[in-house]
Amino acid sequence: MPDSAALNESQHHAVREVTLGDPLRWLARGWHDFVRRPGPGLLHGFVLTMFGGVLLAVAHDRFWLLAGAFSGFLLMAPIAATGLYAVSRALERQEPATMAVALRTWIPTDHRLVLFGLLLSAAGTGWVLTSAGLITSLADGAVRDPVDFVRHVMLSQRSWLFEAWLALGGAMAAPVYASSVVSIPLLLDRSIGVLGAVLTSWRCVLANPAPLALWAALLIALAGLGMLTGFGLMIVVPWLAHASWHAYRDLVSDSSLDALD
Repeated sequence: MPDSAALNESQHHAVREVTLGDPLRWLARGWHDFVRRPGPGLLHGFVLTMFGGVLLAVAHDRFWLLAGAFSGFLLMAPIAATGLYAVSRALERQEPATMAVALRTWIPTDHRLVLFGLLLSAAGTGWVLTSAGLITSLADGAVRDPVDFVRHVMLSQRSWLFEAWLALGGAMAAPVYASSVVSIPLLLDRSIGVLGAVLTSWRCVLANPAPLALWAALLIALAGLGMLTGFGLMIVVPWLAHASWHAYRDLVSDSSLDALD
């Protein structure tokens, strides 16, 4: 059972219902924020693109590892983009939305964000190891590149490996998504514990299953497009980060706002 204090804390933050059209509006508002202050977004996008490049360089001949690593990368991206939530918050409050505002969140002074980042890291690492173990132990042959992955995993006639890989990935990703869809901007913006933020995030998902399923699909599709185009991540990462701030602002009421300065 959830900790009663955390449940109490979560219930202080009312959850709103949104419509299926709202995810598209979040993207539009996120793009507007990015265009208004492109510098912080491009820096975050560049850093994450370089990190993706390192993953590719390390695992380019081990696609069994790369497939899981990039999935883990998607799990970790929201915490890496915390600075851009701060920029969107500053724009919303008509405060200076400078590079310093974004970079200040990179200083690990808030133990709640550090703890949540460690939890996401553990989830991402767990999936990378699980994915690698499944593919290396059950694939029909060695999986070194995308062609091998298609031949020995996706099109295998002798096993249900691809279906099992997708099902297990979905089973692991769904609770992580539900736990984090508004948690990070909520932790940045308000005085609430990690478990309280996670419970609030779950309440948002349970109150809005269809819109947040669409939001998840849009995040995956656009992030995947950014990865396929390489440096497209430099645009996609800040765009989605700013949009995620607006998702949080629409989903969690500010009627009892106790913002952190």
